[in-house]
Amino acid sequence: MDRIKTVIAEDDFRIADMHEKFLNMFEEIEVVGKALNGEQTLQVLEKENPDFLLLDVYMPDMLGSDLLPAIREKYPKVSIIMITAATDKEFLEKALNYGVENYLIKPVNKERFDDVIQEYIKKRTLLSSTQEINQNYVDLLFRHGKAEREGKSPGLPKGIDEITLGKVKAVFQARKDGLSAEEVGKKIGASRITARRYLEYLSSKQEVKAEVVYGIVGRPERKYYPVL
Repeated sequence: MDRIKTVIAEDDFRIADMHEKFLNMFEEIEVVGKALNGEQTLQVLEKENPDFLLLDVYMPDMLGSDLLPAIREKYPKVSIIMITAATDKEFLEKALNYGVENYLIKPVNKERFDDVIQEYIKKRTLLSSTQEINQNYVDLLFRHGKAEREGKSPGLPKGIDEITLGKVKAVFQARKDGLSAEEVGKKIGASRITARRYLEYLSSKQEVKAEVVYGIVGRPERKYYPVL
């Protein structure tokens, strides 16, 4: 999966910089632009055509919620998470009506922020997978976040998603030779860092074994082999 092109619309540049710092900790996300008001938001959206928009409500020239109709008309596929100090019910209702992914109330602690972004990434990963669309797929898509919030995760540690884990396992089916994290990442459409996280998890569960292999120039490389 390609990195998620992200735009931050926030009138306080200090908060925008903090959110950018938080987002940069996810290797799946690439911040491609920031906007300080509604007009700039529309300009950046037109220039970058991003996948994901982190949108504030209160901006100096217009309400972020008032941007939603224009955004949905021109960019129907962009995912939106609203983050705001606004607690009026009408803002929340409007966000829901325009298909906003989530709604965060300021001040937002980093743990909650990270959980919401991770949930979004997992949903996007699921949508981009080639898994057959059946009831199990639909249940995962609509109930994954709910299960996490209720503490009903399938026993996986934080940062390990069952869909991506399944894709990594599938790479090693009917294989005997070893693969590096970079090679696995290319096969599942993820970064080397993401692939290594999953490979190390599988290694800890003894579902793959890791060995250090030395190449022609003597540079060590960590390779992973299926446990037969």
